[in-house]
Amino acid sequence: MNSTTRIAGVQIDIELGQPEQNLANMFGSLEETAKRGAKLTIFPECALTGYCFNSREEALPFAETIPGPSCDKLAETCGRRGVFAVMGMLEAAGDKLFNACVLIGPGGVVGTYRKIHLPYLGIDRFTDPGDRPFAVHDVNGTRVGMNICYDSAFPESARVMALEGADLIVLPTNFPPGGQCMAEHMVNTRAMENNIYYACINRVGTERGFHFIGKSKICDPTGRAVAEAAHTNEAILYADLDVERARTKRIVRVPDKHIIDRFKDRRPKMYQRVTAPKSQS
Repeated sequence: MNSTTRIAGVQIDIELGQPEQNLANMFGSLEETAKRGAKLTIFPECALTGYCFNSREEALPFAETIPGPSCDKLAETCGRRGVFAVMGMLEAAGDKLFNACVLIGPGGVVGTYRKIHLPYLGIDRFTDPGDRPFAVHDVNGTRVGMNICYDSAFPESARVMALEGADLIVLPTNFPPGGQCMAEHMVNTRAMENNIYYACINRVGTERGFHFIGKSKICDPTGRAVAEAAHTNEAILYADLDVERARTKRIVRVPDKHIIDRFKDRRPKMYQRVTAPKSQS
């Protein structure tokens, strides 16, 4: 049985408050990645809407429900091509506003994620914290977890999904200046410490004075970069994932002398302070 699947990450510029234009650009990229054999294509954080809104009131007209009009349109392309996509967007849910991403397949919405960790920056100053647990979703046999941007600064986020069986964690992001070390080192570390594939897909361009740094990257379970765009230009990254590598947690380097198993060797009782309420820590 062939356990290899191809994924793509689209490092793209985004226009603030222009969802129809942004969606059209994503359609074009998705057609290209599908032609190149990618079964899953990842777009950046807030790829549908842009990020640098100045108030909740300004952003609300661009928020949509999930499922909703843009999800339905993207699902049509996914259905025609037989592929999956992850799109960053703003989600309207009752009186709540979430920085979200949605996993869409040929049959429609497969899963959603609401950003849990919110920096004081852009739209995250005005959105509500994510209120759902981390989850893992099936994409043609590949188990996929989702985070968004700042979530990656909290290693517990990836670890929980890895423990839930994720083969791949996708990170739609909008890293601005100041995020260079995250782009250059965090992606490799999250992949290595969880023995999974990790795809960080950033945007490029300038929005209300913020210049986004690009530097998208896909790493394998050893932490090695297998595809990257070490620049601020638009680009499409491709990587072929062997999910069995992500599922083999016991790494034998020298039989009977050097064996690494970062899941078996965990000692959760020693980590209780990590989950203690803020007032106690």
